[in-house]
Amino acid sequence: MVGGGYAGFYTAWRLEKKLRRGEAEVVLVDPRPYMTYQPFLPEVVAGSVEARHAAVSLRRNLRRTKVVSGMVVNIAHADRTVTIRPAQGPDYTMTYDVIAVTAGAVTRTFDVPGVADRAIGMKHVEEAVAIRDRLFTAFDEAAGLEPGQLRRKLLTVTFVGGGFSGVEGFAELLSSARALLKKYPELSESDLAFHLVEATPRILPEVSDKPGEWVVNLLEKRGAQVHLNTTMKSADDGHVVLSDGSEFDSELIVWTAGNAATRLLQNHSDLPHNQRGMVQVRADLRIGTDAEVIEDAWAAGDDAAVPDLTSSIPGAYTVPNAQNAVRQGKLLAKNLLRSLRGREPKKYEHHSLGVIATLGLGSGIFQYKRLVIKGVLAWLMHRGYHVLAVPTWDRKVRVLAIWLAAFFYGRDIVSLASVQSPREAFEAEAKARSLSASRPG
Repeated sequence: MVGGGYAGFYTAWRLEKKLRRGEAEVVLVDPRPYMTYQPFLPEVVAGSVEARHAAVSLRRNLRRTKVVSGMVVNIAHADRTVTIRPAQGPDYTMTYDVIAVTAGAVTRTFDVPGVADRAIGMKHVEEAVAIRDRLFTAFDEAAGLEPGQLRRKLLTVTFVGGGFSGVEGFAELLSSARALLKKYPELSESDLAFHLVEATPRILPEVSDKPGEWVVNLLEKRGAQVHLNTTMKSADDGHVVLSDGSEFDSELIVWTAGNAATRLLQNHSDLPHNQRGMVQVRADLRIGTDAEVIEDAWAAGDDAAVPDLTSSIPGAYTVPNAQNAVRQGKLLAKNLLRSLRGREPKKYEHHSLGVIATLGLGSGIFQYKRLVIKGVLAWLMHRGYHVLAVPTWDRKVRVLAIWLAAFFYGRDIVSLASVQSPREAFEAEAKARSLSASRPG
């Protein structure tokens, strides 16, 4: 199995429960030792969920699966081999009988000057922690400055991308920043500037127009600026230039402008893929087309172009989101078992359960067909759904404990930005002592 994200983790987890002893060996290859529960990343950004509680350990929970720490850099299905690049040491090859590609997607980027040097993505726990710590550190630094350009830059946040990930992260961070002002009497709301940049005429494409407009109005009432039909032209040294003519300095830039297929599938694999670089998958999750099946090759999740059997649009694919990845992973496990036991695999068909988003403490939005719920009730539904959906009981209990503590004591506002350079203080002291010792007298 290539990848231990949603689809990969749930496939392996289900296989462990259903495989007979000695029936098959499951090997999962991933460079990270955990599965990220991405719906919690916005709350990690805001300090409402502890970072480790949004990560599910592979080795702790996949006890019968061989977990290989490394990155698959080439798939040669004709030879039934993959090339693995470990964190340390040379590349090596591994043979297999059946492959399941669940590598997920990567953040889609564009050649915008300054973005590669300044921006942070929001697909992994480490990125969410860095976003949180940078904002909290910026508050500490800004509180010691007089009003002016530098203070304004430190407290200016820019999110690029108005999908669910971007809007939830933006709204949660905005909510957290406004709450932080109570702890910093030196600062006021006029010092904060939050910009959400979206290239299309609307945000949250999964919801209908009016709920989307309600979210925009909610964000603007909190003091944010939402730039629709707008792209980022440059961000050199934190100076943001937008296509609508806006220019401003921003210390924190977060890039959430959609997903793209991994380079592995496009350039380093002999498996078929479509124009977007996603592996071509049949409705039963076997790789191939209706006319041709690639034997012993399967795929699911964000990197797979799975036909959407519930859509009225010809040629439509399932939406690359957590809801589909989890269910595809569970079906993939069933189909792998059916194939091993000489039975025909089942087709993936899933009707959406609706969409739900958190928009900061006490606020959210939910839509199922024409039913729309806003505000506190939607926020409670969001928390209730995800604490049930996050895998393993220890994660459920830990998240609930953090939320309970936050109810009484508020969010944790400690910044640990120094974790990103842990030797800095030690090195500075060592150098200072060395210079002091070298001086005569």
